[in-house]
Amino acid sequence: MKEAMLARLIAQAEGTPVDMVTIRALVEEASALGAERALERLGLADRRAQDDVRELRELLSAWRDAKKAARGAVIGWAVRIGMALILLGIAVRTGLVGLVRG
Repeated sequence: MKEAMLARLIAQAEGTPVDMVTIRALVEEASALGAERALERLGLADRRAQDDVRELRELLSAWRDAKKAARGAVIGWAVRIGMALILLGIAVRTGLVGLVRG
C-alpha cells in the first residue's frame, strides 16, 4: 500500500516541474515506508511490540535502580570499615588496646 503511494508520487514527479507539496509528500511516504521496514526487521512491527518495549524499559529502569542501590551499599560499607579502622588505629596509638588485655 505504501509502496503504491510512493510509486504514484514518483511517477507524478517524473518529467514535470515538482512543487514543494509533492516533494514533501514523497519524502513523507518514503520515510514512513523506511520506518515500517526497519521496525519489521527488528521484529517490532506487530501489536505486541509496544508492550514488549514498555516491559523492556521497565526492566532496564529496575536494573539501573538496583545498580544504584548496590553502589550505595558498597560505598556505605566501605565508609563504615574505614571509620572502624581509624578508630582501631586511634585505640592502638593511645594505648587503649593494652588496657583491655589486663
